[in-house]
Amino acid sequence: MSRYLLDASALLALLHDEPGADAVATLLPDAAMSSVNWSEVVQKALAHGVETDGLRADLESVGLEIIGFDATHAEDAARLWHRGAGDLSLADRACLATAMGRGMRAVTADRRWAEIDPGPAVQLIR
Repeated sequence: MSRYLLDASALLALLHDEPGADAVATLLPDAAMSSVNWSEVVQKALAHGVETDGLRADLESVGLEIIGFDATHAEDAARLWHRGAGDLSLADRACLATAMGRGMRAVTADRRWAEIDPGPAVQLIR
């Protein structure tokens, strides 16, 4: 089982070679991403005219696992909103809830995540 759950911001940093890309690259063989956050990555790529055919297969070939977002994760994401993380997007709360439910470390570029208490272990990439 993967130990790290990537937020869209982390994977996008890698794909765009932004600050933090090296940190994400080292985690990739032991990383996963929620299907909700994967949808966010694909949407942003399409919005910028980037071809996404084969992108998932390329990332999976180097270890990234795309995992489903289930009803329990959905309920946990709603509870995060109720516990004071309401300023985070649904996709952000989906990542956090999935990480918590699976005992994984959430990896993100969003510093706000480290302030959520109680929340999952968070690793900032920059």
